Formats: sequence, structure tokens, C-alpha cells
Amino acid sequence: YAGQANIKVRLRTLVSTLSILISFTTDLFYDCFRSSGVIFFSMASGSDGPDRSKTPKHTNRLSKEKSSYLLQHAHNPVDWYPWGQEAFDKAKSEDKPIFLSVGYSTCHWCHVMERESFEDEEIGKILSKNFVCIKVDREERPDVDKVYMTFVQATSGGGGWPMSVWLTPELKPFIGGTYFPPRDSGRRSGLKTVLLRIIEQWQSNRETLESSGERVLETLRKGTEISASPGETLPSGPDVANRCYQQLAHSYEEEYGGFREAPKFPSPVNLMFLMSFWAVNRASSEGAEALRMVLHTLRMMALGGIHDHVAQGFHRYSTDSSWHVPHFEKMLYDQGQLSVAYITAYQVSGERLFADVARDVLLYVSRDLSDMSGGFYSAEDADSFPTVESIEKREGAFCVWTAGEIRELLPDIVIYDPHGELQGQNVLIVRYSVELTAAHFGISVDRLSELLSDARAKLAEVRRARPPPHLDTKMLASWNGLMLSGFARVGAVLGDKALLERAERAACFLQEHLWDEEGQRILHSCYRGDNMEVDASPIAGFLDDYTFVVCGLLDLFEATQRVHWLQWAEELQLRQDQLFWDSQGSGYFCSDPSDPTLLLALKQDQDGAEPSANSVSAMNLLRLSHLTGRQDWIQRPQQLLTAFSDRLIKVPVALPDMVRSVMAQHYTLKQIVICGQPDAEDTASLISCVNSLFLPHKVLMLADGNTEGFLYQRLPILSTLVSQDGKATAYVCENFACALPVTCPQELRRLLLE
Repeated sequence: YAGQANIKVRLRTLVSTLSILISFTTDLFYDCFRSSGVIFFSMASGSDGPDRSKTPKHTNRLSKEKSSYLLQHAHNPVDWYPWGQEAFDKAKSEDKPIFLSVGYSTCHWCHVMERESFEDEEIGKILSKNFVCIKVDREERPDVDKVYMTFVQATSGGGGWPMSVWLTPELKPFIGGTYFPPRDSGRRSGLKTVLLRIIEQWQSNRETLESSGERVLETLRKGTEISASPGETLPSGPDVANRCYQQLAHSYEEEYGGFREAPKFPSPVNLMFLMSFWAVNRASSEGAEALRMVLHTLRMMALGGIHDHVAQGFHRYSTDSSWHVPHFEKMLYDQGQLSVAYITAYQVSGERLFADVARDVLLYVSRDLSDMSGGFYSAEDADSFPTVESIEKREGAFCVWTAGEIRELLPDIVIYDPHGELQGQNVLIVRYSVELTAAHFGISVDRLSELLSDARAKLAEVRRARPPPHLDTKMLASWNGLMLSGFARVGAVLGDKALLERAERAACFLQEHLWDEEGQRILHSCYRGDNMEVDASPIAGFLDDYTFVVCGLLDLFEATQRVHWLQWAEELQLRQDQLFWDSQGSGYFCSDPSDPTLLLALKQDQDGAEPSANSVSAMNLLRLSHLTGRQDWIQRPQQLLTAFSDRLIKVPVALPDMVRSVMAQHYTLKQIVICGQPDAEDTASLISCVNSLFLPHKVLMLADGNTEGFLYQRLPILSTLVSQDGKATAYVCENFACALPVTCPQELRRLLLE
């Protein structure tokens, strides 16, 4: 960010001192995405190899953990510790530096570094003898990951996983990077060399290392502080939105959509902002261009290889600019956000493709990422064994095809390959529309659709017989909240009861397994046990967990109008305020600010692969204030957004989801009240009308006449809104000043679009 330039200059001065001491350059801070375009690297077998029935030569403390990622390292010749007091005490008592290694179970380069370095006996001995070695699953401990990734990014200009950081016994970082090869290669120092130099400097130059590290940390504390200045006001909603649009338009890639060349990420936060921008700028050329950009991007993604045309769902990102060759892992958070983005595109365009893709995503999640308890698993790995006899995993092996396989499986279908593209391994994409393809081969659209459906079924059957990629069965409250929103939003728009029932099962799972009633707190994660039971973790929830679950519950309430989901959302928001709100500078801390093991109290200031919890919280508070009548939640989002004013004014493209909240604050939310009987057909017709439209600045509630109920008690004005002539009636209100009531869905649609 532009505002951090001076901080980075100061940090680089300090880091240059450290780099000279250790004798390796910041070029070694290897971004795990830089070589992601190369497919079929040999992979670490981890805990999933075909020889796992053999008695392991080494076993360390990680064998007692529940995290898939930690268990993958349980038999390394490294004396690993999980993050915790035992490791901290050992570092202090033995006066040793700490080697902190952070990754996650479906991380390609984490597997590479494990195979190359952590399974190496010589490197394992160096690590175990001279360091206290701590392994962290970034998805299990995002708080730890954020602190040390902030250090690595600020001191190297890049970041990624695996993350490698060296700490003092007091947990203060003094050097860090990401992937290291095991041994020297050209100008690049290997991990063994780096370890030996750190050992040497720890013994001979320890004071310099520690003091330089402390100065870096102090600079980070000042540079990462986010707070509202006295007298500061919220920036103009339209101005911030226009600047965000211009910055996105500047980075837009015309041919295939998206916002960079390669690698290309789906970036749902950008897509949702553009559709919200269009919703309030429909008559302008900028609004039309915003809509064109987002719909083209979503179409190209749906047709490309990032979209799995055989087994559904989306891969994490594309290694090329045309969305053709993906990095093959599938993440739950992508499925949740993309299902919402696609169903929103359907609302604004009416184009059936977008609704079909949204359903497609939810089909994949229901089939492959769902636990019988109702929860959702975290991810599928990119890597798998090509055959049952294979001893090394390869990226994409589960998903790709040779020309010979296609011809053998689909002998009755014409293989059109004029350029010899079906050579080697291939990712399936859609090149032309069904209509053009049918015309080219002289068959009907219906016949072509049948052929394609049959072909997909045959390919899916073959894929099911292949060794599957590793499935991370960790269930995170935060990502389950994102997925809850997906099922609720898609179910509401399509009027699909089965999807809404699945959403309610997910909400029940969260309440049963990830809500600690006695401690009144969310738990961050739980795991599928050996006997398919749900095994809870004692890790307390972080800000993301509360925020995304509250958002999911609000989406579920508006989709089902079942008030107990709104009541639980209110309860969780109150608890979030108690645990994470910064009463001095406003905004929410990412984790418990009183935790002594976390050296930085951070407020995330970027909407990335997932939206910032502060961005989502601002909208949650606005929605809750209109649904519960709580006056304190009317002011709080203004205070929150004001704390981020500097970022919003200078680089709103870094916070597109927060810009949506600024827009909602400016345009104010409409309250749409449907007065009618819950199960009546005319009530359902009015609710369906509302759900068919993309209305980014609204809340929807059903007034069923029960004056003793929660909504009537909180919102006394509901008692004044009644059905007209015995028919279900809609009121469109702003600050609960309501337009004339309507009973016809067409009239309601016209009123909502005015």
C-alpha cells in the first residue's frame, strides 16, 4: 500500500543488516505462487503414501494432533512441537532459537519442502539439535500465521506458504522467508546453508540479531496500527466507490476477464463490489462497464479449466491468463463465495448459465465436502497418485486426461483436435457454446446436450476409480459460515427447499459442534474422527469465525424467515463485540488482543481470497441494526469504517468488500416487510419477487401477525403494518418510513427497482 512505503523503507534498512549477517538475500523469500504454472512436480507422499502401512522410522509429537497438516509431518526426522507452552518453555530453558514452519495440508510447495528438507535425515538432525522446531497449520491458527506473515511480507516484499521464520525464545522474529530448497542451487542458498549460518550468527552475533529483530517488530507495531483519529469522519461513499471502480478497471484484463495476467485468482470480493457498484449506477456508462467486466469474468471462469467440468466446483486459481490450467486444489471458502457471486450474476442478468454454475458448485460441496454431521470440510489437495501403483504424487493427476483416454472412453463422440492440442495431459474446458458446437457437427442442441451429459458421467465414473487427492476434513467455523451463506443465498434466489434445508443443517452443525454454550464462545475448528465422529478442538474462535457465521445466519434468516437464526446472530455479534472490539481506536482485532503469545494486535486491512472480517462486520452491524432495532449498532459501523478511512481513500481496491459497506452506509438500507401468513402462496410470491432481484442495500423480514414474537417486540412499527384486503402485503420502508403498500409481485418489483 502507498501509505506503508516509508515503513517498508525503514524495515528494509533493518533487514539488510540481518541479511548480511545471515549471508543470504531477500531474493530467497520465495513466493509459493511463482512456479505454480508448472504441472506434474513430484510430490511428497506425506501421510497418504502407499507405503503408510509400514512402521514409520520416526514419530514425533505431531502424531497426537488432529490437524491433517500436522499429521503429515508426524513421521519426519524432525523433533517437531505444536504451537504451545511446552515448546516455548523448552526454547527458554535451553536458550535456543525457534524455527517456526507454517503451512496447510493442501499446499503444493509445503509438500515439496517436506519431501526435500523435512524428510532429509541430515537437515532433520541440524534442526532438532540447534532449534526448537514448531509446526503450525495456518488454517488452525490463523492468528499466529497473520503475525509472522506480516513480518515476512514487510521485510521481504512477498509472502506465501510454506512460511519459514526464526524466532527468539521470546517469540520475536529476526529472519524469515517462505520456501527454501534443501541445498544451495546457483545463487540461491539452501535450507542447510541458511540453518548453519543462523546457528553461527546466533552464537557470535546474537545481540545484533535480537536488537535488529526488536526494531523491526516495533516498526511493525506502529505501521500496522489502524484507528480512527479524533474528529475524523467517514469518507464519501460515492467517491470511495468510484475510485475503487477506477482502480479495478485499470487492472482489468479484457480478453478473458479477471484483474491481472497470471496467475489469476477468482477474487469474489472484486466481483461482488462491481455488481453492487452497478446496482447504484445503472444509468451511467461506468455502471454498465462494471457489469460487463464482472459478467464476462464469470463466464470465462465458468468455461475455463479452473471450473471442474467433470466433478463440479472451482479450483483455487489459474496458472495462465485464460483460466485454462488451474492450480488444482479446491478450497471451501472459494466455493462459498463463488456460489454467491454466480447467483448474484443470475439475479442481475437473468442468464441461466450463472444459476446453473451456482447449483454446480453446491452439488460438488454437498457430495465431496460434506460431513454427515452437517458441517463442511476445508479443502481437497491438488496432488494425488496417478495410479494405485504410484509412489509419488503429482499435481492434477486426479483431474487431467490424455487424448487416448478420451478416445477410449468416448468412442462414439467426434474428437475435434485440428491443432494437435490433445497431446500429453489435458485440462477440459468449454471452447464454444452449445449452439455453435451443435451447428458445427450438424446435430440438434438437445442431442448435443445428451452427448455431453453422457460424456461427463463416463469421465466422472473413471475419475472416481482413480486414487483421490487428500481431503482435509478439518471443519472451520469461519469457512462453514461462508458456505452457509452460499446455500442460503442460492436456495433463496432459486426457491430451492433442498438447498435451504442443507443450509439449516449447516447452521445446526455450527450450533451443536462449534458453539461452546458454557463458555459462551465459538470454537474455531473440529475434525472428522477415525469413526466418522466429530472431534472438537479447544481452540477458541477468532474474529473471522464470529463474523462469517453471523453473516451466514443473517442470510439464512432472510432466506427462511426463521427468527431463531436471527436471535443467534445477535447473540454472536454481542459476544464478538466483547471479545474483539477496540474501544480506543475502533474496529475489531483479528484475535484476542490480550493473548501474550501474539506480538502484534492486528486488524486486517485487505480483502483477499476471503473478505476482511472488519469489512463483513460493518455490513453485519448495519443489517442487525435494522433487524433488531439496536441503536448502538447504527453508530458502530460508522466508527469501524472511519478507522479504515486512510486505506479507503488511498487504495479502496484493497478493500472492495469494505467499500460495499461504505456504500450501504451512504445509501441506507431499505426494510422490506412482507405482511402475511408464512405458508401462504401469496406471501411466498412476494418473497420470491424480492429474492429474484439483486438489492445490495436491503433487509427482508416477514411480519406474520404474532405481536408477541421477537421481531414485533424489537420493531414496534411492525404492529402498524397490516395486510390489505386479506392479501399478503409488501411495505418498502427507509428508516421505517414506508411507501404505499402493494399486494402484486409486479408492483413490488417496480417499486424495488425505482
